[in-house]
Amino acid sequence: MRRVKATAEATAGVREARAIAANLGREARVTRDQRRLTQQQIADRIGVSRARYAEMERGLAPNASLELWVKLGAALGRSLAVALSRDSTADGSSTDPRDAGHLAAQELVLKLGRVHGRPASVELATRPHDPSRAADVVLRDDPSRTLLLIEIINRAGDLGATARSTDRKAAELEGFALLAGGDDGPYRVALGWLLVDTAANRRLVARYPEFLRARFPGSSTAWASALMEGTAPPSVPAVAWIDPRSGRIYAMRWR
Repeated sequence: MRRVKATAEATAGVREARAIAANLGREARVTRDQRRLTQQQIADRIGVSRARYAEMERGLAPNASLELWVKLGAALGRSLAVALSRDSTADGSSTDPRDAGHLAAQELVLKLGRVHGRPASVELATRPHDPSRAADVVLRDDPSRTLLLIEIINRAGDLGATARSTDRKAAELEGFALLAGGDDGPYRVALGWLLVDTAANRRLVARYPEFLRARFPGSSTAWASALMEGTAPPSVPAVAWIDPRSGRIYAMRWR
C-alpha cells in the first residue's frame, strides 16, 4: 500500500482538531455541571457510551464527528457554532483582523479620547502578571481627576461573569489611580459598559433590563456625553450604546 506523506497542512490540522476538541470538552463539562447532569445522562441523550462521552469531556475525541458535537450542543442547550474564518485571500483585498468589530469600537473610543485631550491606554493589564486580565480602554481625564474604565461588549455570553470581571478590573485599577494622582491624592475610577448596537445585544437588553438597570444605575445619557462630548463621567457605573459604523455613542432608552 502506498503511504501518503503527511503535509504541513495535515499536521497542523491534527493539532488544531485536538485543541478544538479540548476546548469543546471543557465547555461541555462546565455546562453539564451547571445543569447538574451526569455524564451518563448526556451520553444517553446523544447515543454514546458513558466512556465515550467522558473522552469527549477530557478532550480525547478529536475524531468525533461533527454530528456528534451538534448532538452534544443540543443536549446541553448550547447550539454548536461552526464557521470557516474570513477569506482574506479570495481577492487579496481583505486585511481585517479576526477581532475587527471589537477593534472598530475601541478605535472610536480612542479617537474621542484624543479629541478631548484624554491620554489613553488600550488592553491595559490591570494585573500585570496575568495579561488575560486587561481593560478594553482606560482614559485619563485630568480636569475631573478621573480614570474612565470602558468595557466594550460585542456580545455578552454571561452577563454576571462579565460584570464580576469588570468589578475586578475596577478594583485593580485603583492602584493606577493612586499613582496617577501623585501628591494631590488619588484619581477616582469611573466605570461603564458600551454595548455594540447589534440585534443580538438589543434582544439581550430587552430580555434583561432589570439586571442592567441594577448593575448600571448611573445616567446612560451622562455616560454617552462623557465619551462623546468630553463632559465629566457619572459617579456610578453606567451603560450606553456604541455604533462604530456611524461613529456614535448614545444613551440607552429603557422601556
